[in-house]
Amino acid sequence: MSQSSGQKTGTARVAVVLKGWPRLSETFIAQELAGLEARGVALELWSMRHPTDKERHPVHDRVRGRVVYLPEYLKDDPRRVFAGWLKARRFPGYGAARRKFLADLRRDFTPNRVRRWGQALVLAAELPPSIERLYAHFLHTPASVTRYAATMRGLPWSVSAHAKDIWTSESWDVSEKLEDCAWLVTCTNLGLQRLKELAPHPERLRLVYHGLDFAHLPPPPLARPRRDGTDPQDPVTVLSVGRKVEKKGYGDLLDALARLPRSLHWRFEHIGAGGLSDALKAEAAVLGIAERCIWRGAQPQKEVFAALARADLFVLAAKKAADGDQDGLPNVLMEAAYQGLPLVSTSAAAIGEFIEDGENGLLVPPGAPDALSAALARMIGDPDLRQRLAESAGEIVRTRFSFEAGVDWIASSLGEPRSSQQSAAARAAA
Repeated sequence: MSQSSGQKTGTARVAVVLKGWPRLSETFIAQELAGLEARGVALELWSMRHPTDKERHPVHDRVRGRVVYLPEYLKDDPRRVFAGWLKARRFPGYGAARRKFLADLRRDFTPNRVRRWGQALVLAAELPPSIERLYAHFLHTPASVTRYAATMRGLPWSVSAHAKDIWTSESWDVSEKLEDCAWLVTCTNLGLQRLKELAPHPERLRLVYHGLDFAHLPPPPLARPRRDGTDPQDPVTVLSVGRKVEKKGYGDLLDALARLPRSLHWRFEHIGAGGLSDALKAEAAVLGIAERCIWRGAQPQKEVFAALARADLFVLAAKKAADGDQDGLPNVLMEAAYQGLPLVSTSAAAIGEFIEDGENGLLVPPGAPDALSAALARMIGDPDLRQRLAESAGEIVRTRFSFEAGVDWIASSLGEPRSSQQSAAARAAA
């Protein structure tokens, strides 16, 4: 068990259950948690995994709540799991939680499901008495742990759903969690409509875009060079930031870059980790563009914004993966727009909720390298177009995608007096 040097044990009112903390790729979660604490919500963080990233973003250090790590694998700390069970089985809600777990296990007979039950036993047993409700980020495994533990303790719980957790979870699993939770927020209208189809109580669901906390972001550059791809000594920099996974479409992007006219001079820069790293580098070599590609790996926020400042345009070739996983509305698109970069992306997932083709960016169909290449060529060769689209995107971000209103609503809902939450807790324990 580990805790931060910030908030003292026993003062938090809300336990936040996370898949991992901290994570470089989930700045939107850290931004929200820092915003909640700034609004007076006393949090502590319960992480299902230890961090794997070597760096931290500054926003992670603004979150002061105690951090506790659950056993990532039950075999790693069997004494803690057994102690959790000894204590949790005496809670009035233990029987109801066990029935829910066994019902889930019959439909999902996997070690992963058993691990969530063991983590929930530890969470329920070790929560301090000051905790009045639980809040999970992601509707899949974190919400499973949260649901079981909240039922044991007779506490209400809520959840924030994002992307993969919406699109790859089983319908029965989603529906039963939506039956139990007090409320759910999700970050795209596309995701909201999908969840409403499965929700026994659609009125408990709310759309809250992540948005950007402008007060803690560097200001955009005052001006950008007017490169047009004609000077081999001064190529246009095409930037992308995202994990090297199938749904980000980097294979399509490399294919599109390789199809650009030979007369255009460009270089591609990528920031992000991911399991497809070696495969993408090999593909770039086969396509003959390896010398134009710079792979920087995972980077802290300072380096990400430095890259946004020196680039000429931003591209994200998102698409639906073979397993159904897809993006929501990637925050990095809004960050790029706020920094004054023009955007080229696809109409996949909820990206169209932010980018309108020809108005504040260029959109092409997902999985269409020819169309993507044509959009990139158009943007590379036309600095006036880049400036017009970037100005429009930046204005939309500033007026429609500030995170203030959404975090205000979450803070208010998490801050409800305990007495007003008992009906939700009763539903969960039924």
